[in-house]
Amino acid sequence: MLRLHFTAGDLARTRVADGPDPLWESVLSLHRLRETRPEPLLSGWREHVLRQAAAPLPFLLPLVPSRGYFPDFLTPAEGAYGFETGLDALLSTPHGQLRGQVEKLGEDRPLTPWLRAVREGRAASLHRLGDALRAYQDAALGTWWQRIMARVESDRTMRARTQWARGTEAMLRTFEPVLRWRAPVLEAEYPVDRDVHLEGRGLLLIPSYFCRTKPVALADPSLPPTLVYPARSSVPRARPLTELGGRHLARLLGPTRAAVLQSLDGDCTTSELARRAGVSLSSASEHASVLRGAGLVSSSRQRNSVRHALTPIGLALLDGHPGLPDPTEKACEA
Repeated sequence: MLRLHFTAGDLARTRVADGPDPLWESVLSLHRLRETRPEPLLSGWREHVLRQAAAPLPFLLPLVPSRGYFPDFLTPAEGAYGFETGLDALLSTPHGQLRGQVEKLGEDRPLTPWLRAVREGRAASLHRLGDALRAYQDAALGTWWQRIMARVESDRTMRARTQWARGTEAMLRTFEPVLRWRAPVLEAEYPVDRDVHLEGRGLLLIPSYFCRTKPVALADPSLPPTLVYPARSSVPRARPLTELGGRHLARLLGPTRAAVLQSLDGDCTTSELARRAGVSLSSASEHASVLRGAGLVSSSRQRNSVRHALTPIGLALLDGHPGLPDPTEKACEA
């Protein structure tokens, strides 16, 4: 069991990452690659990678065992700024950290000559590691990146919106059952029993496409607290849709428009919105336009499609936020 202990300061400093981290995705995809019973949705990806990334895999798989510990230097915080920035930080890891982390890797298995070379921080070995990561990233994530981005963005948008409208504790509750918020502790199933005291540093939550079951934390407690969790394409709200917005939502917006608003569970295209709400494409577009004009929905064009998402006001209306008055109730007379 992993237990993350929060203070009030930690709640104020906890946030969801702005997008997927390419180095975390690379490392975690190596776990998916070596699964004996891969998910059906990843079978085509796995076959593609085994064909296209045969050369770099012998250099990467020894650093990322199928189970247990893998070195923290593979996923530096700088990865949030892009693959090349993260890779530069990785290859600049101080020799003391390289040695300590590779030796820890060797506690459960003998170190191969390749791992011993990485442990010593030899320039030629680090150059080879960088080339292997670039080649693997291009083969494994290049054509898949739009899919990764779409899932992560859908997840993080809902988490961040919940945090904005109802606070960090409400946002932490949206992770159940993968994570369980039992104030002031965030719990998760984990291979080892571990307590992490954030001590005012806050927590960075990174949604990940290739993290598919349990969350992953950095092993070194001195590093900035980070938790990578499985991104979901559609994040369920804390209450059923039939309860959201109260009994007056349909009377306020009309039944069809209310259904369209309730169908915005994470961002989606106009076509997806029409399918979810059970209306025609033109009707979905018209209702989204009206809801956008009312400040309940935001829309953005991405290539040949338009994606829609709830604004904080729309989310608050659906969730029956106490700060929003019931517009059908009569105002109190002076």
